Amino acid sequence: MNPSTWRTFMLMMVIAILFNLGYSYFQSNINQSAEISYSRFRSELAANNLKKVRFKGTATSGEFLKKVQLPGMVQGKEVTREVGAFTTTMPAIADPGLLAELADKKVEITAVSPEASPFFSILIAMLPLLLIIGAWWYLSRNARNQGPAGMFGNFAKSGAKMYGTGEKVNVSFEDVAGMENSKQELKEIVDYLKEPAHFRRIGGKVPKGVLLVGPPGTGKTLLARAVAGEAGVNFFTISASQFIEMFVGVGASRVRDLFSSAKKGSPSIIFIDEIDAVGRSRGTGFGGGHDEREQTLNQLLSEMDGFDQHEEVIVLAATNRPDVLDPALLRPGRFDRHVVIERPDWRDREKILRVHTRKITMAEEIDYITIAKGTPGMTGADLENLVNEAAILASRENAATVTMAHLEQAKDKLLMGGERKMVISDNEKRITAYHEAGHTLIARLLPGTDPIHKVTIIPHGMALGITQQLPEDDRYHYPRSYLEKRICVALGGRSAERLVFGEVSTGAQSDLKMVTDLAEKMVCQWGMSEKVGPVTFSRGEEHPFLGRKLAEEKGFSEEMAWRIDQEITAIILHEEEAADELLRDNRDRLDVLAAALQEEETLDSARVDEILQLATAVRPRS
Repeated sequence: MNPSTWRTFMLMMVIAILFNLGYSYFQSNINQSAEISYSRFRSELAANNLKKVRFKGTATSGEFLKKVQLPGMVQGKEVTREVGAFTTTMPAIADPGLLAELADKKVEITAVSPEASPFFSILIAMLPLLLIIGAWWYLSRNARNQGPAGMFGNFAKSGAKMYGTGEKVNVSFEDVAGMENSKQELKEIVDYLKEPAHFRRIGGKVPKGVLLVGPPGTGKTLLARAVAGEAGVNFFTISASQFIEMFVGVGASRVRDLFSSAKKGSPSIIFIDEIDAVGRSRGTGFGGGHDEREQTLNQLLSEMDGFDQHEEVIVLAATNRPDVLDPALLRPGRFDRHVVIERPDWRDREKILRVHTRKITMAEEIDYITIAKGTPGMTGADLENLVNEAAILASRENAATVTMAHLEQAKDKLLMGGERKMVISDNEKRITAYHEAGHTLIARLLPGTDPIHKVTIIPHGMALGITQQLPEDDRYHYPRSYLEKRICVALGGRSAERLVFGEVSTGAQSDLKMVTDLAEKMVCQWGMSEKVGPVTFSRGEEHPFLGRKLAEEKGFSEEMAWRIDQEITAIILHEEEAADELLRDNRDRLDVLAAALQEEETLDSARVDEILQLATAVRPRS
C-alpha cells in the first residue's frame, strides 16, 4: 500500500473510531437522564430543584439540582433509579408564567431553534457505515488501476536501491585489492556501458549477464559495488530474497518492475545478490517445488532473454552455490560469463591487509608479508576481521598503535579460537600434553608435512589443546603422499595416548572425524584407491543440494559400497600403524616434548625445534 493510500485509509478509520466513541459518550449521557411528565416538571420547579432548562421547540431538557428517584424499566423489570437530568414535552397551549417563574427560581435558561429536518440525524447515524464503504471503494479502485497486487499499493514494487548518475557509490576498483583477472573482465562491462558504440562498431555484443562465483567473504558484493562506482550509470541493487513473499505472483511483479525501471534509465546495471535464493533448479527438492520462487525465476529468465530484448541493461549476480542454479539461468544469452573469485593467495592477502589497515593506526614495524603467509585460506572478510580484532586488543591495552604482537594474537584467536579459562586436573593436563606432543612429533619427523607454527595445551574454542600447522605457501594440488601424512599426523595424538597410558580417550573425536572425511574423499572423489579405481562417487560431497541427494539413486552397488568402506578403513589403519611405529621409536622425544608442554603450556616452532634437538636424530620415514 503506497503512502497516500495508507494515509487516506487510516484517516477514514480514525474518523469512524472517533465518531463511535463520541456517539457512545453521548449515549452514556442520555442513559443518565429520564423523560418526565410536564406536571412533574412543574412540581420540581416549584420545589426549586431545577438547575438548567433548555428549550428546543416543544422539546425541553434540563438538569436537576439534586438527583431524583424515578421509576424505570431495566431488562423488563420495573426499578427505581436516580437521575440528574430530564427531558419533557411542552404542552401545545403556552404557559405564560413559566419563564417568569424560571427566572424567579434563578434557573439557567437556554433556547435553541428546532431542527429543520430529521435527515441530518439519519446521516449522523449512518456516517460510520458510509466511511467504511468509501474506504473499500477507494482501495478497490486502486486495485483495478494498478493491476496484480495493486490493492496493496507499492507491494509489487521491486524495492531495489538505485544509484543514479548524480549519486555514485564511493567504491572503485582501486579499493578492491587483488582479483586482477576478475576486475579486468568487469572493466569490459564498464567500458561497454560508457561507450557502447565502440563495441558495436564491429558487431560485438557484451554479455547480458555476469555471474560472480566464489566462497563466502571473497569480495563478490564489494566487486559489484566497485562496478557501480566505476560505471557512472544507473545502478540497481537488490537481494534475491526481496523478491520472495507469501503471495504468489508478487516476486514476478517485482522482477518486472525492476527491469522496467532499468530499461527506462538505460544504460544501467542490475546487481542481484545471493541469486540462489530464487535461481535454484526447478522441479527438484524433496516434497515438490515452490510456486512463488519458480514463478519469480521464470519471470527473471524471460526478462533476461525473452521475447523483448534489452541491449543496454546488464545483470550482475553473486552466489556461492553455483551447483544449485537452474541450467536455464546459466545458458548463453542469460548469464554468459562466469567470473570465478577464489580465495586470495598470500600476495593478494598482503594487498588486502594494507587496504583494511588504511584507517587503523599501525606501528611502523608491521610485517604484512609474514601475516599474509600465516593466514592461508583466509578471505577478504576474514582479514578484515583479523585487523579489527587486533585493533580491539590494542584498545584494551590502551596502546597507541596496533603492533605485530596484536596481529599475531588476533590471528591465533581466529585460527584456534578464543582462549578459555578452565580448571584442569594435573592428570588431564598430562593427557592433553602427550596428545598434542604426538601430533607435533609426527609432523616434525615426516618429510613434506606443513611446518609446525604453534602448539598449546591452553584450551581454545572447543578444544583442550591445539597443534597448529601453517603451509609455507598456498597449495592448489595435494598429492596422495601429502594427504596420507596429514592423516598420520592427525592420528598421532590418539597413538601417543595409547602408547603412554595404555588406552585412548575422547580427545581424538575431532581428529577421527577429519581423517574419516579426508579418507572418504581420497577414495570416492579423487581416485586414490587401487581397489576402487579411478572413478568418482557422490559420497563425501561437502554441500549436497538439499533434496537432490534424497531423490537421486545410489550410483554404485552394495558390493562397491562395501569395497569403499574397506578402503577407507584400510587407509586410516595403515596410517595409524605408521604413527604408532614412529612414536615407539621416538619415545624419548615424545616424553621431553610433553614435559615441556606441561611446564610452558605454549611452544612456537623455534622452541619445538630446540626441544627435539635434545634427543638423537631418527631416520625419517620416506
